[in-house]
Order: sequence, then C-alpha cells, then structure tokens
Amino acid sequence: MPAYLIKDSVMLATTLSSLNGIPPFLAYFAVAIVLVLIFVRIYTWMTPHAEMALIRANNSAAALAFGGAIIGFALPLSSAITNSLSLLDCAVWGAVALIVQALTFVVLRMVLKQLSERIDNGEMASGIFAATVAIAVGLINAACMSY
Repeated sequence: MPAYLIKDSVMLATTLSSLNGIPPFLAYFAVAIVLVLIFVRIYTWMTPHAEMALIRANNSAAALAFGGAIIGFALPLSSAITNSLSLLDCAVWGAVALIVQALTFVVLRMVLKQLSERIDNGEMASGIFAATVAIAVGLINAACMSY
C-alpha cells in the first residue's frame, strides 16, 4: 500500500475518532445553555429594573450591567464544565456559580445605594461598576472551581 494511502487512512481514522466527542459536547453544551437561561431568569427576577425593556429602549447602562452579569456567570460555568467529572457535577457547580453571582448582585445593591434606579436612568458609571464587579467575582469564582 502506498505511503500516502496509509497516511490518509490514519487521518480519516483520527477524524472519525474525534467525532466521538460530539455527544458529550452536545450534552455539556445543553446543560450550559439551560443553566445560562436559568441564571438570566433568576437575575432578571431579582433585579428591580427591567433589563430587557431597558435594553430595548437603548439604555447602555442596563445592557452593560446585564452583559457583565452574564459574562460573570459564564466564566465560572466554563470552569465547571472544564473541571467537572460528570454532567451532574457540572450542573451542581454551575448552580454554585449561579448562587454566587446572584449574591454578588444582592451585595452590590447594598453597597451601591439606588443601583437599580441609577441603571434605570442610564447612568453609565453604575452600569460599568456593576459589570466590572460581576466579571471580577466571576473570575474569582471560576478560579476557585479548579479543583
């Protein structure tokens, strides 16, 4: 058998073997999407301001704060996916990340008085600060999940 056919056969076998990772990818991706949707629902339920309505009204502070919260949650979620031993383990640590990020907003509201009203009014400083805190806590949260 010519060498180029052997090389092509090995490459095909390797490619087909890598496709075995598609079912686990889809499973982890589905769990992650469900967790993000749950986070978005809980976060928008917790906040006194209506993120989506404000974003539709072109409120940049709301978009920035909400985007930062989502990134702040996605960071530890990605760490949970990377370090998890199973889908259940991933879901549990994703739930931990969700709780930490939700508590971050609660604490932020206590520290920064009238946060929601300021975001409602489009005050960019409040939106930037909320996004920055959410992302910073998300990074720390993710680092703590590298068990």
